[in-house]
Amino acid sequence: MARRPKIKITLIDKKEKGACHYGHKIGDSFDFDTERGKLCPMALHVAFPYLDILRYGGSIPGEENKNECVFCCPDAKIINIFKIEKID
Repeated sequence: MARRPKIKITLIDKKEKGACHYGHKIGDSFDFDTERGKLCPMALHVAFPYLDILRYGGSIPGEENKNECVFCCPDAKIINIFKIEKID
């Protein structure tokens, strides 16, 4: 059976001035398999479709690098920007 690639999620930017209610800061990084419980549930909910696409061999339309993508959290008062990276 083929081993699933590792997935890393990193907070790379934010668009609003307020503090993240979950305490995330730019530069925070999470291993999806071992640290997903440390990631804000709202952000993780948005990330799931992208995680599945990347982990199981697909790519995200419009992304230059086929092993990564960016998404934002749904909190309009904060708008954290995350990057998902598939690590082979």
